[in-house]
Amino acid sequence: MKNTGERTEKTSGLVIVNSEVLPDIVLKVLAAKRMRARGEVSTSTEACRAVGISRSAYYKYKDSVFNYEERLTNNIVSVYCILRDEKGVLSSIISRLYELNTNILTINQNIPVDSVATVTFSVRFDRDQLNTSVLTEELSRISGVVEVKIISGE
Repeated sequence: MKNTGERTEKTSGLVIVNSEVLPDIVLKVLAAKRMRARGEVSTSTEACRAVGISRSAYYKYKDSVFNYEERLTNNIVSVYCILRDEKGVLSSIISRLYELNTNILTINQNIPVDSVATVTFSVRFDRDQLNTSVLTEELSRISGVVEVKIISGE
C-alpha cells in the first residue's frame, strides 16, 4: 500500500505473509482446502465442519488464499543415471530415495540401448538432512547403477 497522505492506493497481486500474523479464519480456510485436496473429506461442508468455520467464510476466501509449499530448507535436484538393464535396479533406487527421506517429483526412464537405460528423476529433500554429494554416493552404491550425475539444483 502506498500512503499518499490523503488516501491509500490498493496494490494488486500476490504477497507473502508469515502465517503467524494471519487471522485464524484464513488459516482454517487453508486447512479446509488441504483436507479437500488430500481426500481426507469428500465435501467442502465436511471440511468446514472439521476446521470449525462457516461455508460462507470458506467460499469467501478459498480462491484467494494459498499455501506456499516451498520452504527455504527444501531443495529440488535433478539426477541423471545410467542403469544396467537388469530387473529391480530402478526399484532399488526408488527404495533408497525413500530411505534417504526424499520426495520423488518426476521419473523419466528411457528404453534400454546396449543393455543400459538412462533415467532422470527430480527429488526434493531437506539440505539439513542430505546433500547432493551424499545422494550421488548412496545411489552409486546400488547394484546395477553405472553412473550418477546431478544435472541441476546443486
